[in-house]
Amino acid sequence: MVKQRPTISDVAREAGVSKGLVSFALNDRPGVAAGTRLRILEVANEMGWRPSLRARSLSTDRAFALGLVIARDPDIMSGDPFFPAFIAGVETALAPVGQSLVLSMVQSEEAEISSYRQLAAHGRVDGVILSDLRRDDPRIALVNELGLRAVTLGHPDAASPFPAISVDDSPGIRAAVAHLADLGHQRIAHVAGPSRMLHGVRRSNSFASVLRERGLVDTLVVETDFTAADGARATRELLALADRPTAIVYSNDVMAIAGLGVAQRSGFEVPRDLSITGFDGSDVGAHIYPSLTTVTTAVQDWGRQAAELLLRVIAGEDSDDIELAPAQLLVRESSAPPETNTTTTTAP
Repeated sequence: MVKQRPTISDVAREAGVSKGLVSFALNDRPGVAAGTRLRILEVANEMGWRPSLRARSLSTDRAFALGLVIARDPDIMSGDPFFPAFIAGVETALAPVGQSLVLSMVQSEEAEISSYRQLAAHGRVDGVILSDLRRDDPRIALVNELGLRAVTLGHPDAASPFPAISVDDSPGIRAAVAHLADLGHQRIAHVAGPSRMLHGVRRSNSFASVLRERGLVDTLVVETDFTAADGARATRELLALADRPTAIVYSNDVMAIAGLGVAQRSGFEVPRDLSITGFDGSDVGAHIYPSLTTVTTAVQDWGRQAAELLLRVIAGEDSDDIELAPAQLLVRESSAPPETNTTTTTAP
C-alpha cells in the first residue's frame, strides 16, 4: 500500500493548531508567534511534510519553473558538451529551492518563437534564459511583450530590458592564436561557428584581430554549424589547400576532435604536421591522444549563476549584469612548433 504524504491538516492536528495557522507558519507569513512557528516547523519536518508545488502555484500564480528553449539540430545537441554542463549548473541552483527547469529543444528559430508563446500562454514558466544570441535578436522584444522575465547569456547587440550574464570568450581565442603564432605558425586557420550567432562572430573577430596585429593572413576561415560532421568537412577543405595551414583554431571542442581525426586519417601527425586548438574545455579533450589544447570556461558555474540571477529577477530584486571570469587557454599536447617543411604538404 502506498503511504500517503502528510497534509497541512495532518500537521495541524499533530501540532494542536488550526490549518490556517499552519499555512501562515509554513509560508513564513506574519501573525504567528515565534514559539508556535518553531513548533509547527518541527512537527512538519518530523512528519516529512513537503510543500505541494501545484498548490503553491495555484495560490501564488507562479509556475516555480524556468524555461530554456534551444533552437539547434539534435545532431548538434547530442555531441555538444556545453549544454549538458550548463543545464547541470542550472539544476544545482533550482533543486534546493524546489524549482524546475522546463527544457524545450526545437529545430528552427520559427519553432523557437512558437515555444516561447506557448510557455507564456500556458503559464508554464516564470522566466526564461535566452541563449545563443543572434544579430538583431527578435526574442528580446518577444519575451518582453509576452511579459516573461528573462536573462540573456551574453550581451545582445541592441537595447535589452533584461540583465545579462556573460563570459568574455575573446581573451581565450586571442590567447589560442597568440600561442600558435608564438610557436612559429604563420598560416593559422579558423573553423568558425555560425555567423548569425553573436558568439560565433566574436570568436571570428578575435581570431582575425590577433592575426592582423601579427601581420599574418586572416582569411583562412571556414564557417560551420558547430557539428562534428561540419568540423570534419571544414578540416578536409583546409588540408586540401595547396598552401595549407599548419594550425587550426576551432570554435568548439567537438569540431576540434573531429578535425584531429580527419587530419590523422589523412596522414598528418598532430601536432608535428598540424597543431589544433579547441574551445569549451570538455573533459573528453583531456583523454584523447594527443590531448587537446583548448579554451576553457566555467560552463556549469555559468548555468548556476544564470539561474540564480533569473530567480532574483522574478522575485523583483534589482539585478545588474554579471561578468564571469573570462575564457582561458589550456595548453595540452595538440599544439607544437610547425615543421619547417609542412607548409606545402597537401592532404592525400
